[in-house]
Amino acid sequence: MAEPAGPFCPVSHGARRYLSYCAPPSGGFNLYVTNASEVWSTDFSPEKLEEHAAQSGMSPGDYSSRFREASERRAVTLTVQDSKATLQLKEGTWSLTFNLFKLPCSEARKQLEALMFGLVGCVSSLEKRLAAAEDAAAAAGPCSPEKSQRLLIPELSPGKSRGGGSALAAKRRGPGESLINPGFKSKKAPSGVDFEDS
Repeated sequence: MAEPAGPFCPVSHGARRYLSYCAPPSGGFNLYVTNASEVWSTDFSPEKLEEHAAQSGMSPGDYSSRFREASERRAVTLTVQDSKATLQLKEGTWSLTFNLFKLPCSEARKQLEALMFGLVGCVSSLEKRLAAAEDAAAAAGPCSPEKSQRLLIPELSPGKSRGGGSALAAKRRGPGESLINPGFKSKKAPSGVDFEDS
């Protein structure tokens, strides 16, 4: 029994919802669409897959990555008409159209079983990865506010201001040296204001 490899892409036709996914059998490629009770499939034989690829101008090896790309961008369109479904992938400069046919009940049950356990496997794998990431974060210890600030704000070199000048030099102004124009000294010392009548 072939297990669905994904990715999984929710699609709709009218008011009804479906799930599309790809499941490459050994050395091949097939697309599936299901409404959780019925299943449609491309049911490619190696010869049909090669023929479809020749018509599309792509390699059969590109189909899985193309489906993943279209799924991530939700660029998948579905049309369902009784025993036949059409799935179109369109992204940028390329498009692919696949005709899918309804599987007999016995095959549909097998495919739905594979789909269900495949999804359970995906969820279980994601839960394990999340738990491992949480354990690693806990082992690293809590991040102090000072450390968080250092991560967010780039640290300046000691004694350097944002303008690149020396902070210490800016503080050490000589007598008569201008605050606005550092290095410029007044030729005449300030005398203050004389309030006495002359």
